[in-house]
This record gives sequence, C-alpha cells and structure tokens, in this order.
Amino acid sequence: MSPRRFFVGGNWKMNGDKKSLGDLINTLNTAQLHPDTEVVCGAPAIYLDFARSKLSSTIFVAAQNCYKVPKGAFTGEISPAMIKDCGVEWVILGHSERRHVFGESDELISQKVAHALESGLGVIACIGEKLDEREAGITEKVVFEQTQAIADNVKDWSKVVLAYEPVWAIGTGKTASPEQAQEVHQKLREWLRANVSEEVGNSVRIIYGGSVTGANCKELGSQHDVDGFLVGGASLKPEFVNIINARA
Repeated sequence: MSPRRFFVGGNWKMNGDKKSLGDLINTLNTAQLHPDTEVVCGAPAIYLDFARSKLSSTIFVAAQNCYKVPKGAFTGEISPAMIKDCGVEWVILGHSERRHVFGESDELISQKVAHALESGLGVIACIGEKLDEREAGITEKVVFEQTQAIADNVKDWSKVVLAYEPVWAIGTGKTASPEQAQEVHQKLREWLRANVSEEVGNSVRIIYGGSVTGANCKELGSQHDVDGFLVGGASLKPEFVNIINARA
C-alpha cells in the first residue's frame, strides 16, 4: 500500500433530486466511513449549496465543472468563485463526457485547471483513452498528452488529484482489470517523475474511474499505484459506502 491518502470521489453527474440526494446524504452521514479515506461528492451545480449544507463536514463536495474566468457574459457557466461561495472545496475538470459529449479541448481544460487552482479549489483532473485508442495501442500517448496539458498549468500539485478513466469503461459495465489499471497508473507516475519532479510523481494521487462497484473495488484498490476512485453510477447507491471503505 502506498503512503498516499486514499481518495474516493462520487460523481453524481446529472442525476438526483432533493429527495433522493437527501436520502443518499443521510446514508453517508450515518455510515461508518474509513477515517483515512478522503471522500468527495460531485453534485450537480444546482444542488451544490444543498449538498454542502446537508453533508457531514468530514465529507467534501465538488462541482462537476467550471469555467476559466471569474465572471462575465457566459450564460449557463459557473465560476470557481461561485463554487467557493457555496462552501464547496473541489471541482471535477476534463471528465470524458466534457471532452467527448461537449467537445472540450485539452487547451480549454488546462485553462480551467489553472483558474480553478488559482482560485483555491482542489481539482480532480480527468484523463483517459477511448476504446479505439486502446485497441490502436496508443493509450500512453493519449493520456500523456492530456496530462502534459494539465501539468503545464499546475504550480501546486498538492491540490490536484489525477483521475484515470478509460472512456470504454465508463458506464459500460466493463472495467479495466486491476492489472490494466495498475499498468497505466504506474506509467503515469513514471511520466510525472520524469516530466514534473520525483516528488510530484511519488506524492500525487492517481485514482481510477470506470464502472467501479462494491464488488470490484477491493481488488482495484489493492494495486500499488491506484490511490482511490472516481465513481459514477455506484456513487448514487448505498454500495458507495463499501467503495469508500475498500481499504478498511
């Protein structure tokens, strides 16, 4: 096991209402959660205030996206300043759905990362290859390029968690095997040591996302370079507690 603190994020995506999210929050607040695991819940923007006011103070909240400037004529966007004003501590950036459904480029994602960090938010920065890219044998090329764009805009890595999410495993029921996940995480760590610094390579947390469930979390979480998870569908269910406690 690595000395890095285990980190489990729940990405609720565009799901839930006050009733169902309130029930989920109550489940989390009353559960026995492993004290050495850092837990973050990614709420829809309209429910950030609700989630932050209802969740235990030991559980952090993340926005699922933000824009690259503090304010202005950007209809439908939210800024890091607004996120912080709700008492929220984190933001998820570069998720594959932002990249591939909404067409966000590496450049835009890197600008968002820079502004979010400058504003004092922690950033869960997502990277990952599509199925055709994995089958073409260019997984490393893709994730290194995505990581380079992020790294170019990071001054303080203590506020960054890297989330490796193979796009082919998100919401499909397919999961990268523990060995596949470990291989990419290890290569990412080696890339960080070589291209950022030895210290950052050793200390930055690299978490795995892609159909993580209560059934597969322990084996995935036991890999040396897997420092936690970014969980989609299962984060809306009681089994999220089991995933948080994967290393208990």
